[in-house]
Amino acid sequence: MHIGRIVFSQLIDFLPKREFDKCVRRYRGNYRIRTFSCLDQFLCMAFAQITYRQSLRDIEICLRAMQSRLYHCGIRGKISRNTLAKANESRDWRIYADFAQVLINIARKLYTNEDFGVQLKQVAYALDSTTIDLCLSLFPWAKFRKHKAAVKVHTLMDLRGSIPCFIRITDGKVHDVNILDELVLEPGSFYIMDRGYIDFARLYTFTQNLSYFITRAKSNFDYRRLYYRKVNKTTGLRCDQTIRLNGYYASKDYPAVLRRISYFDVETDKRLVFLTNNFTLPPLTIVRLYKCRWRIEIFFKWIKQYLRIKTFFGITENAVKTQIWIALSVYVLVAIIKKELEIELSLGEILQILSIVLFEKVPITQVLTKNLSQNDFFQFHNQLLLFDL
Repeated sequence: MHIGRIVFSQLIDFLPKREFDKCVRRYRGNYRIRTFSCLDQFLCMAFAQITYRQSLRDIEICLRAMQSRLYHCGIRGKISRNTLAKANESRDWRIYADFAQVLINIARKLYTNEDFGVQLKQVAYALDSTTIDLCLSLFPWAKFRKHKAAVKVHTLMDLRGSIPCFIRITDGKVHDVNILDELVLEPGSFYIMDRGYIDFARLYTFTQNLSYFITRAKSNFDYRRLYYRKVNKTTGLRCDQTIRLNGYYASKDYPAVLRRISYFDVETDKRLVFLTNNFTLPPLTIVRLYKCRWRIEIFFKWIKQYLRIKTFFGITENAVKTQIWIALSVYVLVAIIKKELEIELSLGEILQILSIVLFEKVPITQVLTKNLSQNDFFQFHNQLLLFDL
């Protein structure tokens, strides 16, 4: 990567083009397409995400202003608001969903040894969802309540690197607990979730698949104690018990024993009760693992703050899902660049810098490092020097 190339072009180098072409062919995305390909659509939408564009007209005006540089960053088709709107409406959103999974697999390999605050050999996931409010008159297919529409982004996130590895986009009426039926459980892995996912019949499948869950107990939780272990109450722990569920239906849904850990959090002045099917980890490690669940909340806040997923460029279901998946691809792409180039900046800082230098002809490594110098000399390869410096 040299100074003669714009930053946008250098970003595209991190995208696996062959894998993208496979995703396009899988769903015949370029069938009967002559001028505006799926790659053109992806790059235009990625440009909109990185530079915080507000509308299709905004995208059209800005890209046409840089018409002479678009060819070098991979955009071959003519930029038109109507063409982009039609592409978002008609081209299968699964193309970009599959490509996002390709990027996710690359990112997870890069962050395999990333520290997330708990010394754990197994893989730990956080499961949660975020709701994106919509206008019911414009998005009737996403009806949530009587006078409200919404979509939910259900996410399973790898805590190492905060990389989302499983994503489902549904309408707002789908309850969080239903997503447990779609998870492919990994033996030995930890799944951390809040009380909204308590369904003992579904949680029992974790035990049957030799995977572990950590969640919080509800206030009306009915159980009987079988055994208890001594705990150091100066650490905030109050009890560590082996329990069995009471109640006819609950005991049928989950016939095995559970572990109940009570912990008093001094910072919030609250007593928290955790349930898990893991009996080997120390109780404080279970508590710390659950506290790591805040990472997925930060992830949701990040994508809503830095990416365009609260306002949409199209009103159809296909257009909404296309925009969300491309936004998530941009997030994972920034995470890949951060790791590949060993950049110390946060993901938010990287995206903010890229938003203002996207069409500058500077090395991306120089732009994203903190030790920038205005007096640095760069040799232009297409210009001769008249004098020695």
